[in-house]
Amino acid sequence: MKRVTLVGGGRLCGLLIPLLLSAAAPAADPEKVTTLRVPEKGMQPQVVMDGKGVLHMIYFTGQDGAGDVFYVHSEDGGKNFSKPLQVNSQAGSAIAIGNIRGAQLAVGKKGRVHVAWLGSAKAEPKAPGKAAPMLYTRLNDDGTTFEAQRNIIQEAVGLDGGGSVAADDTGNVFVAWHAPEPGKTGEGSRRVWVAYSKDDGKTFNKEKAASAESTGACGCCGMRVFADHKGGLYILYRSAETGVNRDTYLVTSKNKGETFESERLDKWNVGTCPMSSFSFSEGGGSVFATWETDGQVYYSRIDPVTGKRTDPIAAPGTGKGRKHSVIAANDNGETIFVWTEGMGWNQGGSVAWQVFDKDGKPTAAKGRGDGVPVWSLVAVFARSDGGFTVVY
Repeated sequence: MKRVTLVGGGRLCGLLIPLLLSAAAPAADPEKVTTLRVPEKGMQPQVVMDGKGVLHMIYFTGQDGAGDVFYVHSEDGGKNFSKPLQVNSQAGSAIAIGNIRGAQLAVGKKGRVHVAWLGSAKAEPKAPGKAAPMLYTRLNDDGTTFEAQRNIIQEAVGLDGGGSVAADDTGNVFVAWHAPEPGKTGEGSRRVWVAYSKDDGKTFNKEKAASAESTGACGCCGMRVFADHKGGLYILYRSAETGVNRDTYLVTSKNKGETFESERLDKWNVGTCPMSSFSFSEGGGSVFATWETDGQVYYSRIDPVTGKRTDPIAAPGTGKGRKHSVIAANDNGETIFVWTEGMGWNQGGSVAWQVFDKDGKPTAAKGRGDGVPVWSLVAVFARSDGGFTVVY
């Protein structure tokens, strides 16, 4: 696959609490990109800006092997946030170890918030055979608290790298994860599984395989599922064919997960698990997919109508150990690509970013900031004033 390398670069009531912006390295346009630290010294932020301009955020706090997930929202672009609500109904049932096993967030019909995560060793209920559960919850009908957490796995046990959740505006919710075929073991037998809800997360059907049987799935890598506003469903995961083909695959569905199509986005031959993450976002009439290959991060712009996508575009310049990329687009057609550098097992790092104009060319708005915590991730959203905010 050809690569293009660019050189040069439901409403809640409650007490509103201010959050302080963190100073980052100077950028050419300091108002274009601002940074925001996660509340309560939390980590692994996940953010969604909904169609009404409400920013939704979840984050992890506590012991990395048995912590909690909290939810806040903001109606003024992150200047003030609501009082935190605990997402997991059982204390200590979430996990942060490995960066990619934490909770993920989706906002669906009428602004309802959906969250899914890999359960900790103490988490209940268990998956069949007392295996690690793929836990899910949603805001209740009143938007005042989260429902009791549920395990979504019915047959495909064997979680390692975590899972994901997606939701659309019509009440469809998807929870996805990778695990071996029932009765089998090993990375080569792993597949991506999707459980589908047609009633806004009230009930889920039995999971079905979405990825090709021949590719396997990298056991301790993350994956991501995403639903766009045109009715499309997208999945990113890393293969494990023959134990060394750690390639990035894009799986798509145009019929709500009834059937799937798969294509390889990028090749990577490595004999160890890179513990990588993936992300999606939607903006400016496009869906964006991001991934990591061999210390560099890439993104591709996808047309949700035709399915056509751009060749992979690399983050500009050079950096050490680029990982955990995210992307956002504003109404002006500009995009910001954000990633971490220097992070590894039990090791924090820094965050870096680059803004691109509507023609996909890098602008002077770029920068970096130190202090991404151990096991954490970064997030980003487009503000109503045309700027971007990086969260870490």
